[in-house]
Amino acid sequence: MKIALDAMGGDFAPKAAVDGAVLAAEQLDGQATIVVIGQEEAVRPLLDAHGERARNIEFVPATQVIAMGEHPTKALQQKPDSSIAVGYKLLHGSDVEAFCSAGSTGAMLVGAIFSVKPVPGVMRPAIGNLVPKLKGEYGVMVDAGANAECKPEMLEQFAELGSLYAQYVLGIEQPKVGLMNLGEEEGKGTALLQAAYNLLKVNPHIHFIGNIEGRDMFNEKADVIVCDGFTGNVILKLSESFYDIMQEKGMNMDPFFHKFDYEGVGGSPILGINDNVIIGHGVSGPKAICSMLLQGFKMAQSGIADQIKATFKS
Repeated sequence: MKIALDAMGGDFAPKAAVDGAVLAAEQLDGQATIVVIGQEEAVRPLLDAHGERARNIEFVPATQVIAMGEHPTKALQQKPDSSIAVGYKLLHGSDVEAFCSAGSTGAMLVGAIFSVKPVPGVMRPAIGNLVPKLKGEYGVMVDAGANAECKPEMLEQFAELGSLYAQYVLGIEQPKVGLMNLGEEEGKGTALLQAAYNLLKVNPHIHFIGNIEGRDMFNEKADVIVCDGFTGNVILKLSESFYDIMQEKGMNMDPFFHKFDYEGVGGSPILGINDNVIIGHGVSGPKAICSMLLQGFKMAQSGIADQIKATFKS
């Protein structure tokens, strides 16, 4: 198995990316090869400096870099030899089983849609994000920011995508699906949420438990939290602040709150496309890069992309 990494993506690239790749290669211990993509003059010396520790890492050159502020679609068209474009070429050609980047989220989403493409039947791919649970490991929230405005049918598909991820990647046998709303009763919420509720409650592919509220985010009521990307991204950024605030205040943290450290999770998967893609945080350090690569390995190992294709084909 090979997992590709955009070495030029992120605020601390390429050093943080290379250091994280080395950490991941050591933890994988021969189960997979990390393929590092980037500008040779910047990346090769960093790999060489690690010596024998980089033995399970391959290097693929890319002469161009897509900056965070560039227009995603134009950048991919105008920079076909960028590290992100090359990564998607490798993924599309089945040379690697997953592609990870802490670079431009927009470019990663555009590449996913126009290179490896959405699974037929999926209206819009979505971003999943792991949600810490008080009595367990993690649940998943879908969508976490790819689709700010949604149709009811999209929310229904997010529930299906999240259920498949929870089952095959997180190992939850029968994931409980909750629709994020401003009240538990069936008639609550906007016209969008009421229409989505009516679709979800009759969907035979999911275990829908009804509406949930913000206070249910981290309890055991739902394993899969469904929302539009605008709401999901606000929840995500608020949740990430818990760990930072507690550190800043010097508070002794229960182990539960360490799960809010994005570095331990590494990144967010794009669900509903034909391959495995993980988007990392722009400020990712080596630990976050390592976690992102390990998540890419876990996704590839689980066969989640094939499970999504099979579900939507039927």
